[in-house]
Amino acid sequence: MSTLLRLAILGLALAMALPSAASAAAPSRKKAIWGPVERNGVSQFPIYRDLGAGIYETTLNWRDTAAAPPAKPTDPSDPAYSWPAELDRAVAGARAEKIKVTLLVYGTPGWANGGRDQSWAPDDPGEYARFIKAAARRYPSVHLWMVWGEPTRGGSFNPLVPEQRPVTGKLKPLNKEQRRGPRIYARMLDASYKALKRVSRKNLVIGGNTFTSGEISPQSWIRYMRLPNGKPPRMDLYGHNPFTFRSPDLRKPLLGPGFIDLNDLDTLAGLLDRYQRQPKGKKLRLFISELFWPTDHPNSEFNFYVTQRVAAKWLGKTLRLARSWSRIYTVGWFSLYDDPPDGTGMEVNRGLLTYKGKKKPAYKAFKRG
Repeated sequence: MSTLLRLAILGLALAMALPSAASAAAPSRKKAIWGPVERNGVSQFPIYRDLGAGIYETTLNWRDTAAAPPAKPTDPSDPAYSWPAELDRAVAGARAEKIKVTLLVYGTPGWANGGRDQSWAPDDPGEYARFIKAAARRYPSVHLWMVWGEPTRGGSFNPLVPEQRPVTGKLKPLNKEQRRGPRIYARMLDASYKALKRVSRKNLVIGGNTFTSGEISPQSWIRYMRLPNGKPPRMDLYGHNPFTFRSPDLRKPLLGPGFIDLNDLDTLAGLLDRYQRQPKGKKLRLFISELFWPTDHPNSEFNFYVTQRVAAKWLGKTLRLARSWSRIYTVGWFSLYDDPPDGTGMEVNRGLLTYKGKKKPAYKAFKRG
């Protein structure tokens, strides 16, 4: 077989294996996706492009990147920093497909928080801001920055003192100790806003980053996320992960005291307008970073699951809501693939694709949306 013929056959095989440009959905900022950079050595960004995802979401761990204190913390070339090679590939892969990147920055090094585990906030909120500034200089094409993930959850962020919630009725005001967590976070968020805007005015800062519930409820977090001067921290977008077992419908009643799920996003917007008023009267849009409905069987993460067709139907309804309501900046699906089998049968089937790569009905719903 001639060399030219071999090359022609190889080119045809690659063309058949990857989604074609003609069939790919147009990238939409309203659609975000979590997933691997590569799988079995193959870039996954052509798949994200086929889905029409306008945003790729991933993380940056401060502790792993800065094992020792840097001499020049805002300089990405400081020898104390070890930037993850996979993140370099992610940023390059997204740029090649004209997909934006969101970086969720979390995890405090022991040298910055008195030797505690990475969930504990730094002793000086400015240390986090200096690191995120270095990251913004390292990745100048990234303009979406998420300050921590689900800080209302004790396993994710500390210090947190859980609030007491009634079964019915109104939430009680937080006491002094309970207010400490949201106020420390507010200082980290505002310092990061200032640092990121100095690198580029294009940088958008995603703050709050609550989820449906938590040791501190989304309602209380929004109310008490205040700076020492009593003002709310600055941010461009408010992040929330509104996991729910309910069909999407804003007309449904509130899930309950201390909960804000997908159907309560209008209530969430009202709370932000009341307690998190931004300079010049800017209303915060909602950055839905993580959403999925587990399918097929009971799982280790949620106490519910739905069929694949129901998940696809509800995803379609959510994306239609995002298109029709300007307060929603994006909807992020977590994630591309189902979790691999874990031997117990309790793995979480959360993907648009099965673990083996077969398209589920939600794949088409996401692409169409």
